[in-house]
Amino acid sequence: MSNPGDRGVVWLGSPSFPDAAREALKNTQLRANLKRATSTIRDKRLTVAAELDDWEALRDSAAAIKKRTARHLDRYLVQLEQSVTAAGGTVHWAADAAEANRIVTDLVRATGEQEVVKVKSMVTQEIGLNEHLAEAGITAYETDLAELIVQLGDDRPSHILVPTIHRNRTEIRDLFTARMGEWGQPAPDGLGDDPAELAEAARLHLREKFLTAKVAVSGANFAMADTGTVVVVESEGNGRMCLTLPETLITVMGIEKVVPTWSDLEVFLQLLPRSSTGERMNPYTSSWTGTTDGDGPQDFHLVLLDNGRSDTLADTVGRQALACIRCSACLNVCPVFERTGGHAYGSVYPGPIGAVLTPQLVGVDGDIKSAAASLPFASTLCGACYDACPVKINIPEVLAHLRAEVVEAKRTSERLPTAEAVAMKAAARVLDSPQLLAAAQKAASLGGRALARRGRIGRLPGPLHGWSDTRDTPAPPAESFRTWWRKNKEGER
Repeated sequence: MSNPGDRGVVWLGSPSFPDAAREALKNTQLRANLKRATSTIRDKRLTVAAELDDWEALRDSAAAIKKRTARHLDRYLVQLEQSVTAAGGTVHWAADAAEANRIVTDLVRATGEQEVVKVKSMVTQEIGLNEHLAEAGITAYETDLAELIVQLGDDRPSHILVPTIHRNRTEIRDLFTARMGEWGQPAPDGLGDDPAELAEAARLHLREKFLTAKVAVSGANFAMADTGTVVVVESEGNGRMCLTLPETLITVMGIEKVVPTWSDLEVFLQLLPRSSTGERMNPYTSSWTGTTDGDGPQDFHLVLLDNGRSDTLADTVGRQALACIRCSACLNVCPVFERTGGHAYGSVYPGPIGAVLTPQLVGVDGDIKSAAASLPFASTLCGACYDACPVKINIPEVLAHLRAEVVEAKRTSERLPTAEAVAMKAAARVLDSPQLLAAAQKAASLGGRALARRGRIGRLPGPLHGWSDTRDTPAPPAESFRTWWRKNKEGER
């Protein structure tokens, strides 16, 4: 298990969510792009999910599989290692980001290559692999169209499924024209902003990389413990090129991505495409088991990454977040994400799932204004994310749980009780004593009527003004219910 100080999740150190969101809300183009994209994906998802009579049963099954896997994660990971090794692969264990980066860098160096092609992978973004490889003189080329756009623009992904959801096609055309030549084949002259033209420009640019690269780096959507099979699902075919053409394949996978058996995959391959892209199945579902002579990469390495996941697993409420299959359904229904975008979350994992996963991966301290500690408060707790989640992660429950942890960490770090804690302790004392309660009610009645004008109390004093600034506060009655009862009903007992 790694120490919190040793973990690494890219981007943290950026402004807290309230500060970042305040700036994002000023960007009207961003909000228009987000609204258009999320509403389109959301509607498609609802349509294809409604086609299945057993949609809720599939969600129940997926949730049960994930819970069973979490309970016995140690056993399934050991079984996965044995299966991969028996199939000709090599398994490496990484406690944190630094160790994972060192393992991958050493593996690439051992091949003598200075370039790698990459399949879209959130976990390698989590550990900052591209930046670490660059420091070692190794260039990583993103091959997913959206990730290519992010790389060319020195940008950051803003969505789990659609990393460039914050950009429109005109912006992408301008970026291709200006930057593509710096990374390889330049964009064609006179490139327009038609999606087909942009896709063709990317295809021509990436083709030479696919045909010359000797090393590929991928993430993993799932890995089956019983067979050692690893699965990547994608929509463009770039992943298939990376997974089959190079001589060496290095897969970096969070330990939570393991599932017990090959048959379990059936459930997730029905839920994932419908929840993510609104499709009935992924255009490309690639699976491989170790190595095969004369077919595909001849050297396969699987790096199993912890990076805070063991600590998350120890939290009986927070561990739900590890069930995430990265479908992005929660982002597409979240009213907060739709208005702020993913960059405001300061993490590779944006939206509701990022608000519960990131703080657990990196840990939270007593500074409620820090990037990680502010994330559990980046929600209205409307519950739309829970309704949309294909594996039934109760995100609102985890958000509330983490909010309490942040507040407790703040109290502990300051070694002073919070105002809320003092108020609750005083309330408990009063409510536990009939005499004190009667005295408090009488004092509140007298004080409230002294402040009242025409049956209403104006602006309340001190920190209570936040209540009275937005609503009318009625004056308390002349006598309490307890007093009235004693006068009129006491003898009826």
